[in-house]
Amino acid sequence: AMAKLVENGQERTPALRETVAVLLPHVNARKDQFSTQGIANLLWAMAKLVENGQERTPALREAVTALLLHVNAQKANFKPQEISNLLWANAKLVENGQERTPVLREAVTALLLHVNIQKANFNPQEIANLLWANAKLVENGQERTLEFKEAVAALLSYVVVHKDQFVLQGIANLLWAMAKLVEYGQKRTPEFKEAVAALLPHVNVKAQKANFKPQEITNLLWAIAKLVEYGQEQEPELKEAVAALLPYVKVKAQKVNFKQQEITNLLWAMAKLVEYGQEQTPELIEAVAALLPNVKAQKDQFIPQHIANLLWAMAKLVEYGQEQAPELKEAVAALLPNVKAQKDQFIPQHIANMLWAVGKLGELVDLNLVKSTLDSLVHAISEIPRNSLKNTSMSLWGVMACCARLYLDSNAKKDDLLENLIDDLFTHLENKPLESTEDQHTIAMAASWLGRECPVTPNYESIISNSQSIFRHQLQSRIPSLKIEEEKSLNVLPPVDLFLPDRNIVIEVMGPSHYVGGDFQTRNGSTLLKIALLQKLGFKVIEIPVNKIASKDSLERVIDQIKTKA
Repeated sequence: AMAKLVENGQERTPALRETVAVLLPHVNARKDQFSTQGIANLLWAMAKLVENGQERTPALREAVTALLLHVNAQKANFKPQEISNLLWANAKLVENGQERTPVLREAVTALLLHVNIQKANFNPQEIANLLWANAKLVENGQERTLEFKEAVAALLSYVVVHKDQFVLQGIANLLWAMAKLVEYGQKRTPEFKEAVAALLPHVNVKAQKANFKPQEITNLLWAIAKLVEYGQEQEPELKEAVAALLPYVKVKAQKVNFKQQEITNLLWAMAKLVEYGQEQTPELIEAVAALLPNVKAQKDQFIPQHIANLLWAMAKLVEYGQEQAPELKEAVAALLPNVKAQKDQFIPQHIANMLWAVGKLGELVDLNLVKSTLDSLVHAISEIPRNSLKNTSMSLWGVMACCARLYLDSNAKKDDLLENLIDDLFTHLENKPLESTEDQHTIAMAASWLGRECPVTPNYESIISNSQSIFRHQLQSRIPSLKIEEEKSLNVLPPVDLFLPDRNIVIEVMGPSHYVGGDFQTRNGSTLLKIALLQKLGFKVIEIPVNKIASKDSLERVIDQIKTKA
């Protein structure tokens, strides 16, 4: 009763806490007298209280242990609802710090066996709770045993059977659970794919008349993005589900209803969907724009994982065309000081993501903030385990992009520590099998930066834009004697738009993709790195934003300036 009251808003007053404390020792004292329903209700209640702030006191831990022993003893007597509540309670307790003791593991194994035995008797809510519990247990270290796999397979088949009966929260929990299971090794079997396909249309249907809770919106978008990351095709039903959810993100974000983890997961989800082909529709752009002020408002409350994921998400969205807005710059500027404050708490993947993000955002980030961030992380970067090629490659690219920013600033001093770091990261990658094209490009640029032999032969895609073609034609017409090479790869670097070999000049015709949010003012990290590398090789680089050659008069003025320089 107290757990249910707290779940529905009852404040945990001193009187309530004292009453809980008085009752807990009696659980242990009367452990042999509880029925199966009593055991299930008690563990559910303790899990729910812990979820809502109850301290895990010695009395609570002893009560949990005493009850878990009786779960194993009475495993054959539990009804479907009791099995569901018990697995949910175990998962929730583990999520909130309960150790996975032998007693707990035995209780979970006993219950999983009976999930399979009673699979036909669970109702939709119980199926959703059970899959959520299994996913949460796996996230917190549960082995994917035979009993576990059989229980999941049995439940997935009944998701399809009951697809029309799940409430919105059930759908959110199910999709979250399936995404989490895939993340931790679940194969996308035919049963799994059918369950996802059965649920996605119901997201759109429920959205027409639903009053989404912030957590439900978050779980649904995070789950869809995670499934896409692990191979889910972006079919019409998936796109429609995303389109149905995005307006709710905007509405809720404007009311500041999202918690820190929800803000992080939503921005991560939208960035991940965009990375895998989701169109940046007006609804998506508006949803992102509505969330960004929440990042600034709650800047001091984000933990290290949130900070790293948020910076990665914002940089990824920018990379794929998110508009450059004051809210974006303010959100980044609000987060970066926390990197210095929490510098000792970031794991290698966080560091790699942040370096890549700060590098990718280029001139959007104040130069002093770039220096401060690098200074905070430089020691941690040097200690990143080199067993992850992806983290090492991302870190290398990020450090180079930041160094490029410093290199192109006439007032910035050369940082030998960062130069040594580029050398160190390059050394750890140069003899590794780099299958990713992106990683090969990174190590090629690092070799050029350091003046060392390139260990790979990078393949670059040559794309001649319409603006580039027109400009070359006009330039050649005005200066017929000028030798011009197009899409020329100099050293081992990505091809340049136009190269004037007799003058040692590179001309880059720069479209929106060279700038943060396509604003034709704020160069992104990829652009800065390319220019810096070319200058280090001794080439003069002329940058021509395409908006400066949109008219005939402006085009002629630019060519006159080049004629003078060339």
